[in-house]
Parts: sequence; structure tokens; C-alpha cells
Amino acid sequence: MDLRPAPGMNATVPPAPLRPTPARTETAPPVRRGSMTPVPWTGVPAALGRLFSARGNRKTQPAPAWLAAATARRRLLLALVIGSAGLATAVLDSAAGAGHSGPWAMLQTGLFALLFAWVAAGCVTAVMGYLSLRRGDHHALSPEDVAGRPIAEDARTAVVMPICNEDIATVVAGLRATIESLSRAGSFDRFDVYMLSDTGDLTLRDAELAAWRGLREALAADGYDSSRVYYRWRQRRTKRKAGNVADFCRRWGRDYRYMVVLDADSVMSGDALLTMVRLMEAQPRAGIIQTAPRSCGHDSLHARLQQFSGRVTGPLFSAGLRFWQLGESHYWGHNAILRVEPFMKHCALAKLPGKGGLSGEILSHDFVEAALMRRAGYEVWLLPELDGSYEQAPPHLIDELTRDRRWCQGNLQNARLVAEPGFAGVHRAMFVTGAMSYVASPIWLAFVLLGVLPWFAGDGLQAATEGAGLPLAQMMLWSATLALLLVPRVLAVLLVIRRRQEAGYGGRQTLVTSALLEALMSAVQAPVRMVAHSIFVLGALTGLKLNWKSPSREATAVGWREAIGRFGVIGAVVATALAWWLAGQPGEAWRVLPLALPLVLAVPLAVLTSRSEFGLAWRRRGWLLIPEESRAPAVLQAAWRYAGVVRPTISAPVPAGARHDVALGGSGVATWQRRALATVGLAMATGVAVIPQTVATGGLSHSDLAAMRIVMQASSPSAAPRVLGALPVRRVSTMPADSVRYPVVRRTATRT
Repeated sequence: MDLRPAPGMNATVPPAPLRPTPARTETAPPVRRGSMTPVPWTGVPAALGRLFSARGNRKTQPAPAWLAAATARRRLLLALVIGSAGLATAVLDSAAGAGHSGPWAMLQTGLFALLFAWVAAGCVTAVMGYLSLRRGDHHALSPEDVAGRPIAEDARTAVVMPICNEDIATVVAGLRATIESLSRAGSFDRFDVYMLSDTGDLTLRDAELAAWRGLREALAADGYDSSRVYYRWRQRRTKRKAGNVADFCRRWGRDYRYMVVLDADSVMSGDALLTMVRLMEAQPRAGIIQTAPRSCGHDSLHARLQQFSGRVTGPLFSAGLRFWQLGESHYWGHNAILRVEPFMKHCALAKLPGKGGLSGEILSHDFVEAALMRRAGYEVWLLPELDGSYEQAPPHLIDELTRDRRWCQGNLQNARLVAEPGFAGVHRAMFVTGAMSYVASPIWLAFVLLGVLPWFAGDGLQAATEGAGLPLAQMMLWSATLALLLVPRVLAVLLVIRRRQEAGYGGRQTLVTSALLEALMSAVQAPVRMVAHSIFVLGALTGLKLNWKSPSREATAVGWREAIGRFGVIGAVVATALAWWLAGQPGEAWRVLPLALPLVLAVPLAVLTSRSEFGLAWRRRGWLLIPEESRAPAVLQAAWRYAGVVRPTISAPVPAGARHDVALGGSGVATWQRRALATVGLAMATGVAVIPQTVATGGLSHSDLAAMRIVMQASSPSAAPRVLGALPVRRVSTMPADSVRYPVVRRTATRT
């Protein structure tokens, strides 16, 4: 949408005369100003000098009971990751043989060790998450511990939803469903709800005001208290979402003990909101409690792949992160509750000094706010088991990459704060791993290129496999690669079966089929993500103006022209290189096809996975089904209904075998565990068996492993910097937005 002034309109005319701003008392309560002053960052040189000195400003508190357990667990994680990477690197050197030497070989080995450690950390985290969900964790917060506990009258909570140029009808539909669910759950008199608008388009702002009034009228007509629903439009739109929330805190933060932050696509049940407040009341040192939102709402194939992965495998990684972090966890910026007073006192964000893409306003503010809250002596907890927290994944690959570009720059920015005095070691590690989530892509790419350059240099197979390798060592590396690939997904499926929840996914057979399809599609999309993230890292580090514009706002799916504009050049370059390869070494095409073919087919991949008809076709078969579709929660049904969307609840048929196994109880579960493990073993054996004889009798080349690493990169949801996930919205903003919204309440999702 073109937001330039219309012909004949003076662009310098202020907006107020065009659209008079209503008096504040009409939309918001009286202001009680408070202070939220940022403290300048120490800076990298000074921070390094003070890192281990006594001049750090971390608040000293008596060590909580969980801290000793967390320290022991983190040491275990380091030991497992370093040990597995060291062992794999030793096996690689053994397989490469004596001819593998020199600076290039050392560089390859170093990259391999780093990448293997990165993937091993994800696998170990998933395993620990599985054990934690199976056995419980007495150090973690539990919703059951506070069930039914009364909430004090003075424990007032503000539910704030920052919005910016959204499709306000869908936003209000989700917010209305949340308010009504909270009212039915009780204690709504302790909550106030705020829509915090940063909308720059004046027509949309008028629509927001009308929608807010309509929301209050609809709530009142249904017998709900609408007087606690407010609207605030910010005229000075600074610091994006973080500035919007900070502006609220300065105006009304003193009125509230807690603040629940939502995104424009967020939907939460009343029970979930009350549980969060009760946990904060029970844990006076808790500064932030973050839920793990569940994805749902889009029908495109890409979105359904994302939401299935997040629903099945995501809980393992969320629980695994909580296992290592405990009270020093993540904050993802939404669907979370914060203690307002320490947030105002300690979590104001100063600009990063300097020039370039890694300076200025902090983009990924949530990780930094969590670190500041912990530095002040308050705890940050992750609550993956809480039901009733929903959001939505991007509807197609281009939207996902558009969002990832901003996250990439934000995470690289945060790496500058790793030496700031007073930060907990875990949060320093979060800054490093957040940056590594994107830096890993160019590292993967460099590793692949180092493996395939011998062919382009004309040395062929002999240069890449020089030296006699050991077949046993080769098999060990391939087996380890496949294990890291499969174990998190297999454990996720087994956990669903052990909990007897497979009916929500269409039954056991359909669940396993969906998991295989999702793993295959993730592997196909991995090279595209790798190349895109590498470009994003290059742009963030160099300050180059890269041509990666926001997608069109009007189309429902990605068009061929847009896909060609995004991926056409990359596909053409890779296709040319592949043709050159095949001309010289046609028998070795299998080595590069896992990487090259998805890049060559990136254009049709982006177009076809964005189409709702393909996602709906898979849905009719029961593939990629999630419980929110088979048995939609009441709050989501209400959000869809208020938006005028009919989303039929799918009751996928459960195969007879699945019902039989459930009836058998524990023995049936054990049978399926044995079958699944046998399947994994067969897959590993097959992977080893299909290695061509040239590799089995010669040395194992780095390009052989590079192809598998590409698959592994996509196979672990831990590679994503956040757990994603529920409502389609239409954005028309030209100003940089802090986050991209996709409200769940439309079947035909408009793109952003």
C-alpha cells in the first residue's frame, strides 16, 4: 500500500488537523507517571576489563535452591557436547587418513567440530527435555502447584497488546475471545486490557478507534465488564515495540504489579492468564514467566509444517531449555508475564553505541530484557507445560525469511553485550547461541564449499578422498549423523504416544507419517534457509543494503514473479554450477544433490508451499494434523467465530491398530517404542548401506558429511532462535515493525 501523500496534499502538514486525536480520558485511564531510564552500556573494551572484576553491578541475593542443580546440569551439557564433538572429530581424522593435512584440512576439521557440537547440543537438549517431561522436574515451576489459589485484590495485572498497522478486525476478534475467557475464569476485576497502537496510517487509526469502541459495546452487550478495556495511540513512535511497552510503563506502570505482554496474533485462555499471575504471586523473586505458545491458524502447507513441528517436537526443546536454564531462562517478548516494578527500574534499553547495522536501537529486545531482569536479582522462568497460549507461524517461506532477517540483525547486535558486567553466564551464552543460530549458516556454507572445491579445481574424487579411510570409522560417522537427525523426532513421537495423545494427531499411523513428511520437507528447505541466513549475516556485518523487501500485502500466496525475484538468481547460479559438475563427474552427482537440488527448485518450492490448497489437501488426509484442529479450544473457536471464519473441527479417524494399542495400556506403548526404535535402527543401517562403494573403500570426504550436515541443520527445531507459533493479519506499514503479526482468525491468510 502506498502511504505517500496524495497529489495536492502537503506532506509537511501534521496529522493532527486531519484526524483529531480524541481526549485521553475517552480511551485510557488517568496517567500516573513513573520513571524508566536506560543506563548506557559499558561498551566492549570497558566491559571486558570489568567482566571478572568486583565492579559488576549484578544484584547479590541468597543463592536459590535451584541454582546448584542448574550449575550441575550445565556442566553435564558441556561435557556431553564437547565429548561428542571431540569423539566425532577424532573419528573424522581417522577416516580422512594421513593425506588429510595442511591449513585447509585444519580449517575443515575445525568447522566440522564446531558444527557437530552445535547439532549435538540440540540433540542433547531434546533428550533432556524428553526425560524432564516424562519424569517431571521438581526444580521447575508447575501450574499444578498453584491451581485454585486465590489472587489478592491488590495484585493488579495489565494485559497489553502492542499493535502497528494491523488488520484490526482480526486483532479485536482474538482480544475479545481472550477477555471473555478471562471473565469466565474469574478475577477479571484484577485485570485491565490495553491496545497500544503505533499505527502510522491515519485511516487505520480511525478504524482502530472504531473497533475499540465496537469491542467495548460487544462485551457490554454480552454481560461482560467493558470498562477495563483501553486504547492508546502513541504519537512519537520510537524504539518500535520495546518503546511502545516502555511508554505504557511510564504512564500507567505504577498502577500494576504485573504486566502480560501479547502480540497482535496472540490468543490466551483465562485459565492460562490466571495461572501465570498465581505463579508470580507464589514466587516473589520471579521477574518474568514465559509460556511456550502453540502455533495454529494458517492453512498453507508451509505454515502447517511449522505448526506440526512446533506442536510435536517443540515441547521437547522447550523443556530441554528449561532443564538447563531453570530460573535463568528466555523471554520471547510476548505471551509472558512480567513484574512491572523491577522491569521499569532495571530493563530500560539504551542504544548501542557506534555506527552500522549492529548499533543503534536494540531489535531483539526480549533476550536483553531477560538478562537485565536476572542481573537485578530476579528470576526468569520458562513454562512449557501451560495450556492456553497460542500464536501463529509465518504462512510461507518468504515471510519466514523476512522475519528472520530482522531477528538475525537483532541477535548479532546482542552479541555485543556478551561481556557486559553483571550478566548471568547463561544469558551470556544466550547471546552467543542467538548469534550462532544465524552465523551457523555461513559456517555450514563454508564447510560445504571446502568439501566440493576439489572437484571444481579439477582434482575429482581422488583429491577429496585422498588417503585410505577405515570403513568402520565411516559407518560410525554416518550412524552418528543419522542419530542426531532422528533421535529428537523419534522421542517427540514416542512422548505423544506415551501420553496417549495420538488421537489428536489423527492416530499413530498418521502421526508417524506426518512426522516423516515434515522431516523430509525440512530437509528440502534447509539449503534455502542456509543461503538466505548467510546473506543476512553478511548484510548485518557489512552494513550492505541488501534487496530483501517486505512481501506484497495483498496476495494470499506467493506469486511466481515474486518467488523468481527472491530466489531466481540463486537458483540459476546453482543450476549452472551443478551442470558444470555433472559434465565433469556425472557419477558423483549424489554428493551435491542434497544441497543443490533444493536451491535449483527454490522458486517452485516457495510458491507451492505457500498455497492453501496443498495444505488443505494434506489436512483432509489427516497429515500434519494437530490437536488444536482436531479439538479446537474454546478460546480459539471464539476468536474464529468473532472474525466470521468457519474453521471446521476435524475428527480424523483413528486407525484400529492405534485404538488397540491404547487399550493395551503400557504394554501397547512399549510395543510401539520397540517398533519405533527398530525403525530408527533400520534407517541407520539403510543410510550406511547406500553409501557408494567408492566411499566405502576409499576415504570419507568432507563433502559426504557436508550433505548430511545440511539435512541435520533443518532437522532440529533448536536451530530456530525461538519457538514459534495463532491468528492471519494484514500489515500495511512502511515503518520498521518490531514483529510480524499473523492473526489466527482468517482462513485466507493475507501475507506480510
